[in-house]
Amino acid sequence: LTSPQLSPSEIPAGVELPKGELVRALLEPDLDERLAYRQSRWLLTTGALRVEQGNGNWQAIPLTPSLRIERHEHAGVTELRVLDGERVAARCHYTLAVARSASDFSAEFEAACQGAARAESDAPDADDFAPPDAAPRGRPLWRLLLFTRKRFGAVGLGLALTLGTTAVGLIPPYLTMPLVDEVLVPWQTAHGVVPGSVYHALFVYLGALALAAILAWLLAWAQGAVLAWVSELISADLRNRAFSHLQRLSLQYFGGKRTGDLIARVSSETDRICSFLSDTLIDFVTDVLMIVGTSVVLFVLDPLLAAAALVSFPFIAWFMIRVRSALTHGFLRGGRVWAQMTNILADTIPGIRVVKAFSQERREVARFEQANQRIVEVNNRVNALWTSFWPLVALLNQLGLLVVWGVGAWEVLHQRITVGVLTAFIAYISRFYTRVESMSRMLTVTQRASAAAQRLFEILDRVPSVLEPKDPVPLGDVKGEIRFDHVSFRYGSRLVLDDVSFTAAPGQMVGIVGHTGSGKSTVANLICRFYDASSGAVRLDGIDLQRLALEDYRRQIGIVLQEAFLFFGTIGENVAYGLPGAQPAELIAAARAARAHEFVLRLPEAYDSLVGERGQSLSGGERQRIAIARAILVDPKLLILDEATSAVDVQTEREIQAALDNVVTGRTTIAIAHRLTTLRKADLLVVLKNGKVVEIGSPSELLARDGEYARLHRAQAEGGTRERTDVSSVDPLATTLDAATEHAEPLFNSAELSLTCDDEGRLWASARGASRCEVFARRAFPLTRPEHFVCLVDGRGHERACIESLGELAASARAALGKALERSDFLPVVQRIERVTQEATSSSWHVVTDHGPTEFVVDQEDHVRALDDGRFVITDSHGMRYLVPGLSQLDPLSRRQLARFA
Repeated sequence: LTSPQLSPSEIPAGVELPKGELVRALLEPDLDERLAYRQSRWLLTTGALRVEQGNGNWQAIPLTPSLRIERHEHAGVTELRVLDGERVAARCHYTLAVARSASDFSAEFEAACQGAARAESDAPDADDFAPPDAAPRGRPLWRLLLFTRKRFGAVGLGLALTLGTTAVGLIPPYLTMPLVDEVLVPWQTAHGVVPGSVYHALFVYLGALALAAILAWLLAWAQGAVLAWVSELISADLRNRAFSHLQRLSLQYFGGKRTGDLIARVSSETDRICSFLSDTLIDFVTDVLMIVGTSVVLFVLDPLLAAAALVSFPFIAWFMIRVRSALTHGFLRGGRVWAQMTNILADTIPGIRVVKAFSQERREVARFEQANQRIVEVNNRVNALWTSFWPLVALLNQLGLLVVWGVGAWEVLHQRITVGVLTAFIAYISRFYTRVESMSRMLTVTQRASAAAQRLFEILDRVPSVLEPKDPVPLGDVKGEIRFDHVSFRYGSRLVLDDVSFTAAPGQMVGIVGHTGSGKSTVANLICRFYDASSGAVRLDGIDLQRLALEDYRRQIGIVLQEAFLFFGTIGENVAYGLPGAQPAELIAAARAARAHEFVLRLPEAYDSLVGERGQSLSGGERQRIAIARAILVDPKLLILDEATSAVDVQTEREIQAALDNVVTGRTTIAIAHRLTTLRKADLLVVLKNGKVVEIGSPSELLARDGEYARLHRAQAEGGTRERTDVSSVDPLATTLDAATEHAEPLFNSAELSLTCDDEGRLWASARGASRCEVFARRAFPLTRPEHFVCLVDGRGHERACIESLGELAASARAALGKALERSDFLPVVQRIERVTQEATSSSWHVVTDHGPTEFVVDQEDHVRALDDGRFVITDSHGMRYLVPGLSQLDPLSRRQLARFA
């Protein structure tokens, strides 16, 4: 054990230390007693705390075991006090800039007062982390072009086609010179019969012009097709890169961002960039090439006319440069206000139930209209700028054209050029001015794309706050010990955890309790390494989490949150989210352990049922049990339960608690709960208050101490007693959950299962040593695996058997089960789609099924759902389902009708 010491050059001037006394730490508070910015110094030595008094004077406070240090923080300002008993021996104030060094100084001070050396920290330094990818700097559009490197071949082909299109575009005006001078003008004044050679020459020139036009069209078509294709690929690369980078960013970044803003950047901004790359950029390159090529031809034809033609171009270029910056800033403002409107949509649509519950529809409409009006105002200012710019360019072009006509007419009259040269010149200069005017109009789209790229690069340039180690420590065989070693955590200006230390032994269940805001959920976030500790270390089997590879470590974690988040998809997909390759038998086993299997079987499509966005089609308790099944399936070494039963009723809590009892066995479990009943089986409780550990011990030990935990326990027990009509003499908190839920009969062995179907169509099951009972057949995967995993449930909804494959049954049992399934599973198969009539908000379907012809109405397009094997499920306005086989099994008319929705 060693303590850090300052070198002699770092010791403040004016401090004289007794012989043999060494410096342990230096603190430089940045506020005085009146909270004005003024730096002072505290020096901790092996014998005393020396505090700067001003004017070069120092107060020495001898170190004794009676000294203690306290910190009180509010709004980012901390008061640090050294107490000798109840007397304040020294005091200072500092801001967040000094917070980390003050935390280290406090730990060093406490160690010094106890006469011990502080343990040397093994926390990784900045050099131990893999540096994030360095983002190239420069203007957004130049950076955007770097994304074309992966598509260099296609981009090169597009540029070659652009050059060819430009070159061919310069041919027609050049052919007008001989057409006018050699054919039209000489024979306009002729009074005789026009010879055939003149007509021949006329047809030759007209044929050449037509050929040039056709060639230009072919090249332009090829150019547009290639560059539209490659621009879509580049935009897809941008979206992939942005989304991938978002996944690597830490939770701290998302805590300060609005969902709508991020969605707008990844979706609409990349769409603008795609439009720019596919159309505007190529048009711009074409215009530049045409302007350069035309300028060269003009000077070859006649330098004087060329100089006259280009007299307006410098003024136009100057206007473009002046307007460009203003347009960029305007479009950036437009992007921000557009994101604000998207934020309202992202808030209101998921929260529509709350909006309607509080009758706030008008308020939300007013908010949206206000945001929309702000978009109009910002865009109007930008529009006023660029709509006044391009007409000015058009005016300068017209004036330039007049100058060309004037100079050209003078040269023709003085026999310096021919009429053909002037005609060609006018044709070239018209194209020149058209391209200049087109470039001026493109400036708007270009700067809009520049603003979009800048907003996108703001995401790509963001560095994760939780970094990967450069040389991660291999995990090896994880035992599951979690240790908090003097951990402090600060979120922004708020100190959430302050010097927290505890250890969860392998396989132990540790409960974290405390009032709201005491820092319980922060403990879970630090264990998952969603954030890194501000000071101290969180360790797994003695290894600092910051030295472990993030992905490898998080594979060892299962987490159940207070609000179980489910993705849009089927129940099976949500259970298998952490282990996508899981087999159906594993999904069912995990759901059984989570007490979710039986309620899933009651759903029409069982594990193939869609849960809706955020699981809105399920109750809170059902969502929670699906989340528990999801955690069980990955078989984690560490299990985090963050308020897993806080938002459900007592009966649902019984079910969830029974599920959790199955989960925690053999795993290190960190359980965070308001309801202390959830922690009745915890091996150890850590009680937090205001971010600090105030008690640690088993539930019985903490009750005997009559401290903070005992007060929480009494408060909840009194509340629970008032809610019950019959109060037991045993622990009132544990009584409700210790009562076992209704016990289901054991599962039948499918190998010994006997099934019969009576005359009324009821299905009866029996097995060796078990009584005969009526059962109901339920397919676990009726859409994706209809011939496998058929479950039999009794009248109470309890599962009695699970048949993995119908082929394992005897013929008589299989026939009886098939008869029962025909009566219970009504899923018509569509054989032909005769017609689909599209209405404003719905569609009317006329189909022929295996049960006969029928018609139904589909309310929404997404009610035509594609399955992974190419089949479709259609849900009508009444909730009835229809199965459509793969497209290859339908007739051409049915395929065309279905393709409109597929």
